[in-house]
Amino acid sequence: MDKIVGIGEYIISNVPGDFIKTFALASCVAVTVYNAFIPLSGMIHIALPNPVDIEQAKRRPGYYATSGIPLLVHKLCREYGSQRGDLQVKLFGGAVSLKTDDYFKIGLKNIKAVRETLLDMNLKITEAQIGGAISRSITMNVLSGKIEITALPINF
Repeated sequence: MDKIVGIGEYIISNVPGDFIKTFALASCVAVTVYNAFIPLSGMIHIALPNPVDIEQAKRRPGYYATSGIPLLVHKLCREYGSQRGDLQVKLFGGAVSLKTDDYFKIGLKNIKAVRETLLDMNLKITEAQIGGAISRSITMNVLSGKIEITALPINF
């Protein structure tokens, strides 16, 4: 069954026939997590690096790298029985704008926050297809952890 991850959402599945998908990752970053021993998969679609305050993090934890990634990993370990050391982490998205007036550089800030959060949690990234000026949609096979990517140029 297809499970769709919206912006600021995450999905976890241990059903071998499931596929977890998210669409149109430009400056947003998808973090996928896979445990081959269970099998168990999770994905989060991060929109921003961190919340302005704790209330934002409580309302929409998956929207932010600094609150969403720990939540996803905690659930994988506590609720699904994964060992943290068995998790394979991959990153997708974080595109940069071709506009010269891209003042905020959200894609780059998202990538930095994701990497720092994973480093703080002692989680290693096994693959990263990030940056560039493309929009990525990804599909994750829960059974195998394999990722299928569809990429399109970002048009302005």
